[in-house]
Amino acid sequence: MPNLKEAAALLARANDVTLLGHVRPDADALGSALALGRALQLRGVKVRVSVGEPEEMPETLRGLDVGGLYVPASELPESEQLLIALDTPTPGRLGKLAPRVDAVRAAGGDVLVIDHHASNVFFGTTHVVDDTAEATAVLVFALLEELGAEIDEPIARCLYAGLVTDTSGFRRARPSTHLMAAKLLEAGVDPDKVVREIVDDHPFAWLPMLSDVLAGARLEPDEARGFGLAHAVVTLDASRSVRAEEVEAVIDVIRSTREAGVAVVLKEAEPTGPRRRWTVSLRSAGGVDVSAAAGELGGGGHRQAAGCTAEGTADEVLGKLREALSRAPLL
Repeated sequence: MPNLKEAAALLARANDVTLLGHVRPDADALGSALALGRALQLRGVKVRVSVGEPEEMPETLRGLDVGGLYVPASELPESEQLLIALDTPTPGRLGKLAPRVDAVRAAGGDVLVIDHHASNVFFGTTHVVDDTAEATAVLVFALLEELGAEIDEPIARCLYAGLVTDTSGFRRARPSTHLMAAKLLEAGVDPDKVVREIVDDHPFAWLPMLSDVLAGARLEPDEARGFGLAHAVVTLDASRSVRAEEVEAVIDVIRSTREAGVAVVLKEAEPTGPRRRWTVSLRSAGGVDVSAAAGELGGGGHRQAAGCTAEGTADEVLGKLREALSRAPLL
């Protein structure tokens, strides 16, 4: 495991820490940050956890913040002695908080990066980066063991949330990761409650939204290097009645298409100019490296799960994605 001893030594002498997840955080990003933040808080460290956007923590993840560590980005102090970026391969994924990386480094502070993305650019002063780990939560768990920190139920719950979501319900987990999950369950985690709150809990408004979106879904069996492409578009009008969590969950429905090796969902973002802006989710069933396709559009991620941001009409963005997928490496 890379640099665990160095990172643990850095944490052992810390007394003021800000932990950041990527924008529009998932359970791995926020769960990992809250787990490590709570462990540090229990050691007497002043701790803040935040993300660049949205300002408020996603509703489905609020139950993970037992210690009240989350601080909106607008309320963060000007600087910190130690900045920790989790599940974040590039500073740009920190959104408006990205300048804090250079500011901390310029002031002589430390930036610890903990991440499992192959596209990580190693932008910190210390790194715990391993792209063979299924989730950043795996690396945080190893770091907490190196630190000798007690893993109580709230910490275990945060780590389990990141683990179960980033492994697609343990479908992509190695034996060692299942053993880690067993330790988290022994710490008191209720797996049914965690999954229900974070993955399976949707308001009724999700159903008509999903109906509208799926009505426009399309299958292109010859695209994505012959593996097939299924795609759908979530417009602003369609998404106004639901939370961001419901919009993010659409990709999990599209990816279940048997005839498509690649699934894509375009999600319209709030307009910032004359052109439409989209956040794009890509998933692969294992034949095509979607991180390479996302990378061509300025994004990144994992070989089987990636994302990017693009501007233009939905048809223009889909056209760029088709071209990028036609060049993507096979897995």
